Amino acid sequence: MRLVSAFAAIALCFSGLEPRSLSAPAVPQDPATTSSLDSDRDGLTDEMEQTLLIQFAPAFMISRQDCADAPALFTPGRSDPTVRAEEVAIYGQVTPREFEASQAVEIHYYHLWKSDCGRMSHPFDAEHVSVMAVKSPSPDNQEEWRALYWYAAAHEDTMCDASQITRASALNAEDRGPVVWISVGKHASFLNERLCSHGCGGDVCQHMDPLGTTEILNLGENGTPMNGALWIASLQWPLSAKMARSDFQPAAIARLEQLPASDIAWVNPSKRPAQSTIAAGGSTADALATSSRKTDSALAGAGDSTEDALDTSYRNVTRALGKSAHNVGKFLHLDTPPAEAPPKPTEATSK
Repeated sequence: MRLVSAFAAIALCFSGLEPRSLSAPAVPQDPATTSSLDSDRDGLTDEMEQTLLIQFAPAFMISRQDCADAPALFTPGRSDPTVRAEEVAIYGQVTPREFEASQAVEIHYYHLWKSDCGRMSHPFDAEHVSVMAVKSPSPDNQEEWRALYWYAAAHEDTMCDASQITRASALNAEDRGPVVWISVGKHASFLNERLCSHGCGGDVCQHMDPLGTTEILNLGENGTPMNGALWIASLQWPLSAKMARSDFQPAAIARLEQLPASDIAWVNPSKRPAQSTIAAGGSTADALATSSRKTDSALAGAGDSTEDALDTSYRNVTRALGKSAHNVGKFLHLDTPPAEAPPKPTEATSK
């Protein structure tokens, strides 16, 4: 099993953050047997995939108060996910793509947890961030890869889906990984700490520390797992489905390209009104009744300059939802006064 030491420290040196201690040494390998090996038979050598995984590895920020401790290392060779105690790992997947006639790769970084211990908790939690990178020519004819877009998954395929997409340049992460914030207990991924409070209200990013992981392991592909990761096909979590699809859909990229260069966009902006209702304490019925209402494109700047716009959008949506609930109440002959706009979401803090 291959492991790579200190990849988080490399990413963190660009962010000014101090990682937790790193320790495990790399396992020696024979270069003659690894230079052309393609274990998952996707057309990319294992060596190239590992190089890319190291280059773009994010610096993950996790809470020291997380009830699931840290992303787990899972026992190889088992068909069911089994946590190996007291060990931490990040898993990766490198898939060849073609993007605008250029050779590209889509790289997924999975932080896998022994449990989701937030609202509506459940065992095992498969979360991830991803990057679309293209091969670029260099003056010395060396192979160079440049990131175009980053994606962060947050409650995918649910009403509370708060996944985001942005240009790599907005995160200063065109040749390296960005800082990624992981919410306490729920483990949703965010490309900006402030965004952690803008979903359905269940995400918090507080008491955060850099994850000093010592391992990044290649999962391979569905049907051809690497490093003994037979458990990717387990029905106990949706990991196989996440590995099978691309996070960079044309519609999401087209919407992003209409926004200012520094913005982070919600991948599913149509869900924002319902999320505002849930965050404000409204019922699921209210959320469903208002889910078709038009809302902003869910802009979120990578810097602090657009925070006021986010707060204004939030207040406007919640006021509109309050009026809508009042009108529905009148129709049903319920004497319910219009709801007041709740206070703006509390900013997450980092210590």
